[in-house]
Amino acid sequence: MSSRRSSRSRQSGNSRISDDQINDLVSKLQQLLPELRNRSSDKVSAAKVLQETCNYIRNLHREVDDLSERLSELLATTDTSSAQAAIIRSLLM
Repeated sequence: MSSRRSSRSRQSGNSRISDDQINDLVSKLQQLLPELRNRSSDKVSAAKVLQETCNYIRNLHREVDDLSERLSELLATTDTSSAQAAIIRSLLM
């Protein structure tokens, strides 16, 4: 075994996560996802949980972008010195 490979093995050995820990983290992640939250009795693969997590995060990004755009449009039609405009600007930051 090369010294580089044995060094890598030692480093990863110190930070290894057990299968039980991974299963626990995947289970916790599943509970955070609206699409999978109510499937606790069904066996859902870790791959499915990770795929749904990616989809959920993408959807959240789209929602944030859409809301930011709508707020920007609202701000453009509001008196810039009003209290409402100040609230909108604070939401955009």
